[in-house]
Amino acid sequence: MRSARYVAWLRGINVGGRNKISMADLRGIFDDAGFANVSTYIQSGNVAFESAAAPATLESEIEALLTERLESPPVAVVRSHRQLRSVVVDAPAEFVERTADHHRDVVFLKAPLTAERAMGVVQLRDGVDDAWAGPGVVYFSRLIAEKAKSRMSRIVGTPEYRLMTIRNWATTSAMLRVLDGMP
Repeated sequence: MRSARYVAWLRGINVGGRNKISMADLRGIFDDAGFANVSTYIQSGNVAFESAAAPATLESEIEALLTERLESPPVAVVRSHRQLRSVVVDAPAEFVERTADHHRDVVFLKAPLTAERAMGVVQLRDGVDDAWAGPGVVYFSRLIAEKAKSRMSRIVGTPEYRLMTIRNWATTSAMLRVLDGMP
């Protein structure tokens, strides 16, 4: 099987003093497991890598690798290079254009959670929040001036949250550039 490029979004890494792991150690775990061209981006569990493994097994394999190293069981959401390109390129124009006055996040969803189901638990405050369903994601923006009034944080209390991880638009776009630049 041919090697392909992926990004692993690891939820809760180095957040609030929990699940602490250095990026060098994280890269080492991936390297030792046989993944190639491993790199990380910032300190919050964004890992680019190559693998010839079956894509359907990557999330559970990565979670198993990290379970012994972290305080709480990790959630790994994996996207192929092609899938991440689609998330970025096909993002709703209204979402992408909100550069000056909105905070923009991409909520990455782990199967079996669908964007349609996730949209059912997303609560929006009129004039503050907006959300759009995408391919395995929900795009979420909130008005910066009204950020304290946003209902984005309410998603954390839902049962569906265990199948999600959230990245801001800048990190999402940066990880696509990382995958694009891999040898």
